[in-house]
Amino acid sequence: MESQVLKIVYTFFLGIIISLFVGLGIRTFYAPPEPPQYPATQITKANPTDEEIAKQQKQQEEQERAFRAYEEQNSTYNRNVSTIALVASVILLGASLLLEKRNRVLANGILLGGLFTLLYSIGRGFASQDTLMTFIAVTVGLAVALVLGYRRFFEPPSRQA
Repeated sequence: MESQVLKIVYTFFLGIIISLFVGLGIRTFYAPPEPPQYPATQITKANPTDEEIAKQQKQQEEQERAFRAYEEQNSTYNRNVSTIALVASVILLGASLLLEKRNRVLANGILLGGLFTLLYSIGRGFASQDTLMTFIAVTVGLAVALVLGYRRFFEPPSRQA
């Protein structure tokens, strides 16, 4: 009984640590864009001159332009991270299938890591606001869930000759 509980705990731990490894690895080697830095706000006079108002409006427009450019870069970054995580999750899920017959506990941990990474990919796809990328990630997730579910729960055990 104790051994069974330890196997379950190990499986979940391995799944979480694998997904953290992928997410932090992506963040470490592919840094996100830097948000724009805005100058400290200045206290305005009660009755600013037209020149001060024009200067303030120009500064605000520049800040808005910089923020829009940052949002666009961040959306692209999230889309790319989603793609990288999706590829990593498919590799992990494939590895879990290869190890399935050799070591069930390790295969299940890698399977969970791949599924958690897939969820991370879908979340980043939503953050990118790119519906095509999100749809692709969800489609892959659905296909993986169907294939793995069938393989693990409904496929009859293979006969050894």
